[in-house]
Amino acid sequence: MDLSFPLIITVAVIVIFLLIFFHYVPFFLWINALSAGVRISLVQLFLMRLRRVPPHTIVYAMIEAHKAGLREVSRDNLEAHYLAGGHVEKVVHALVSASKANIDLTFQMATAIDLAGRDVLEAVRMSVNPKVIDTPPVSAVAIDGIQLIAKARVTVRTNIKQLVGGAGEETILARVGEGIVSSIGSAVSHKSVLENPDSISKLVLKKGLDAGTAFEILSIDIADIDIGKNIGAVLQMDQAQADKNIAQARAEERRAMAIALEQEMKAKAQEARAKVIEAEAEVPIAMAEAFRNGNLGIMDYYRMENIKADTDMRDSIAKPQDGGGNKK
Repeated sequence: MDLSFPLIITVAVIVIFLLIFFHYVPFFLWINALSAGVRISLVQLFLMRLRRVPPHTIVYAMIEAHKAGLREVSRDNLEAHYLAGGHVEKVVHALVSASKANIDLTFQMATAIDLAGRDVLEAVRMSVNPKVIDTPPVSAVAIDGIQLIAKARVTVRTNIKQLVGGAGEETILARVGEGIVSSIGSAVSHKSVLENPDSISKLVLKKGLDAGTAFEILSIDIADIDIGKNIGAVLQMDQAQADKNIAQARAEERRAMAIALEQEMKAKAQEARAKVIEAEAEVPIAMAEAFRNGNLGIMDYYRMENIKADTDMRDSIAKPQDGGGNKK
């Protein structure tokens, strides 16, 4: 019987066993930790596999913390932070950087900042190396009506204690812009602002704009100031145009009222003429009734007609004549 086949099976079983063993029990990682002075058992490394915690991440973080002298960083704390969804490497890097820069940053605070969604390592770096934020152009109008457009550079550094729950860069920019508008708006003349632009930064810094934010404002420098429109003149022109439109509207209203009154007077005159015509139409009827009743005689009627004819003749003579001899 050939003994090579059972030997191959035995070797294959041993190899598979060793692969499974070294996968769940990272022996060489344990040797690496011991050589770096980190005390951790093979059982804990095996249990990390079962808890689905990467042993390499925890062990290397412990080695870095141990070499940096961070005694508060323990295996249980690192595992708990990893299982909570945190970034173990960034937290340890941040703690080491803060320790070298003499920044008071505890493990509890660093993990809280990391779990809050902020980059704790970037925050530590910004505490050491302040960041310069350029504000967008801010438009403001001085008391004399001239518009000024200012740009500022804000130098900030991270306030570690306010990083959890503190406002971000957007709030800083909004508050600085508000302070610039208030400073320019209180200036009597735009010329004084152009002559002393540092007066804006001094007034803005006095307001304590970094309260409640995750940053500490170190300085505010006015980078550029441009002259915009003459807002006062524009407002006066708009007001004059508005007054003109109001006057035109009132004049149009008066004209409409005059036309309406004229139409009303014409209507009343037509109504009066209609009543006169109606009354004249009743005269013959009344005269006929008077003849029938004997109240009016023939001689009285002729006498009345003669008076009427005489009156018409006098009116005709009294009217002036034009150049052609025609009466007007």
